[in-house]
Amino acid sequence: MKKLLARFIFLFIVAIATTRLAASAQNAVTAISAPSFSSDNNLDRIQDTLKKQFETKKLAFPPKEIYVRSFKYDKTLEIWVKSDLKENFKLFKTYHVCMQSGTMGPKRMEGDFQVPEGFYYINEFNPNSNYHLALGLNYPNASDRILSDSMHLRPGGGIYIHGNCVSTGCIAISDAPVEEVYLLATYAKAQGQDFIPVHVFPVKYNVKKSMEYLAQTTKDNQPLQHFAVTLKEAFDYFEEKKELPIIMIDKKGDYVIQ
Repeated sequence: MKKLLARFIFLFIVAIATTRLAASAQNAVTAISAPSFSSDNNLDRIQDTLKKQFETKKLAFPPKEIYVRSFKYDKTLEIWVKSDLKENFKLFKTYHVCMQSGTMGPKRMEGDFQVPEGFYYINEFNPNSNYHLALGLNYPNASDRILSDSMHLRPGGGIYIHGNCVSTGCIAISDAPVEEVYLLATYAKAQGQDFIPVHVFPVKYNVKKSMEYLAQTTKDNQPLQHFAVTLKEAFDYFEEKKELPIIMIDKKGDYVIQ
């Protein structure tokens, strides 16, 4: 009798858990922040939209881990997901970057309006951003600090993925896309992904037009060429394995890809 009762209780709990995804989504969001879209209607709408997209692509929802990569010249931001840590990453969606400032190359000083290039992670969830919603990047990282403006040692900061299509060095996507990205990042964070990687590349290296543009813009700048080639090592690794490489930073501030 006790075994039957325990079994009944277990099944009852499972039934509640599986039929209250909206409630768990609300809890996940609240665990990180209370974003402006977190009213029941808005949250349900975004969640339902995401769930349908995941079902269409035969992906498990919500994902347990996400990986973000962006390409400056191509003006795209990709979201890769996995539902099990043993899986390889799978592409969920590519978003259009509707506004960005600066040129090819890394950000090296405050006020240069450059979108950084390099390897970062999300370190801030801002639900009250002036740009609808914002996910902060840990710029400047250790490499940026070493290689920043040597005269003033002011690499700048405040780099975000956000909405509202305005950029002075940030990665700006539209409001509806940033709602999806924000919620996916919230899910991953709530499920234990403390470091959500964001890799920012100058171009998509497997696109001929993009590579031609990179070659043209860096032809007279050997350090920039070297930097772009180093980033390509990480891009190539992921393209082949659909897993993230180990990325270290040496004493000179250069990335070392393994």
